[in-house]
Amino acid sequence: MTAWLLSLLSAIAHTVRDVLPIAAILFGFQWLVIRKPMPNLKKVLIGFIYVLVGLALFLEGLNQALFPLGKLMAQQLTDPAFIYGALQATGHTAQQAHWWDYRWVYLFAAMIGFSCSLAEPALIAVAMKAHQVSGGTVGVWGLRIAVAIGAATGITLGVFRIVTGTPLHYYIIIGYIIVMIQTAFAPRMIIPLAYDSGGVTTSTVTVPLVTALGLGLASVVPGRSPLLDGFGLIALTVLCPLVTVMEYAQLSHWRAKRRA
Repeated sequence: MTAWLLSLLSAIAHTVRDVLPIAAILFGFQWLVIRKPMPNLKKVLIGFIYVLVGLALFLEGLNQALFPLGKLMAQQLTDPAFIYGALQATGHTAQQAHWWDYRWVYLFAAMIGFSCSLAEPALIAVAMKAHQVSGGTVGVWGLRIAVAIGAATGITLGVFRIVTGTPLHYYIIIGYIIVMIQTAFAPRMIIPLAYDSGGVTTSTVTVPLVTALGLGLASVVPGRSPLLDGFGLIALTVLCPLVTVMEYAQLSHWRAKRRA
């Protein structure tokens, strides 16, 4: 219990350290540049306290539960005994493994990418604001699910790239060619939102788990380097939501035209 309290106090201290510069900028500009008192000062201060406590509890929950569990799952799924156990029973070696032998890793990557994206606070905030400023045209859950599908696709492609050893730039070039083609045909309203939606997937929840999975997989696949092959999953996680969000907008626009 004492260790948990010390860990929570440490998380609160780190959160205060991270949030204080933001508060200093906001209050500094309000008092020194705009030269007006902060409106609703009491509510603002209470809101900052909520932010500090909420972020501290959120980060502590990640450190105590989600990160260790995700790291353990990544280690277990990339354990040579798990991946090559069936091969050894048939007399094959790790060098003779086929890309399909990693099918459980693909499934785990897709599911963890989907669930982590849905849990990203940054994505929730963007979806709520997009729903608000669009007058309800952009659905909160529709945008979140579209981004989550894109993140799941990107992480799965990244895992497949590590297993097969194909160069990362092939995926990036082809992906952005698709994005440029979609940009020419997608509704104008959704394009900036789609480009922003890719970045918000790579936040507190997704990055540690995805990085652990990529490094763990690259360290056990024969012929792969954790430094050269273990990274790059985040790039694909950012890229694919651009495609899925614009596809979501195009499908919604097509359905609206068909109803009209």
